[in-house]
Amino acid sequence: MTGRLQGKSALVTAAGQGMGRAAVLAFAREGARVIATDLKPELLAGLPAGVSTRQLDVLDDAAVQAFVEGMAAVDILFNCAGYVHQGTILDCSVADWDFSFDLNVRSMFVLTKAMLPKMIGAGGGVILNMASVLGAHKAAPNRLAYAASKAAVAGFTRALAVDHVKQGIRVNCVCPGTVDTPSLGDRIQAFADPVQARKDFVARQPMGRLATAEEIAETFVYLVSDESSFMTGQAIFVDGGMSL
Repeated sequence: MTGRLQGKSALVTAAGQGMGRAAVLAFAREGARVIATDLKPELLAGLPAGVSTRQLDVLDDAAVQAFVEGMAAVDILFNCAGYVHQGTILDCSVADWDFSFDLNVRSMFVLTKAMLPKMIGAGGGVILNMASVLGAHKAAPNRLAYAASKAAVAGFTRALAVDHVKQGIRVNCVCPGTVDTPSLGDRIQAFADPVQARKDFVARQPMGRLATAEEIAETFVYLVSDESSFMTGQAIFVDGGMSL
């Protein structure tokens, strides 16, 4: 059976672990030619044959520009890089706030601005952005900078979709609930009581469990495939009921 992304090319950021890596594996399984990037190239080891890997710091504007200039247009751009700051406004320094917005929002702007003209010139494509259940529609304790930045991602997604819908560009974002990734594991280990912290993360999910990166990646595939060809500007919640 022909894969849903057969003949498509895809660029994925933060592809070394978690949902980024799951996206690469799912896209490749569906026949896409995938370019997987990460700040830490060692995390890209072990990806399937045929997946191209490149080191890329999405916070380095010059590196991003040079990277895009050296490649052809892609059919799919998945802006997956992100960071979760923990704390209230009283725990959030200006540096914490700036870093949250730089990685969660500004990096999307810079990479998309560089790649978009090539995609338009090639006849169109799909942009997928990583948002969160926390943001424009829901908050949670101790997630001020994160929720604010992810709300900005949703707004960026809608505005980008409106501006370029007549140029063959579709733009959507995914809003996951709590996903069992290495990033979450690191944050859990930072608590004084990691066992209780994990229980607390599970407790806030109405389904009583965390999501896996692999099940979230199935939504990624749908949104970048032709199956969602009439969808643009949407924030898709895959959150196990957390937003209800």
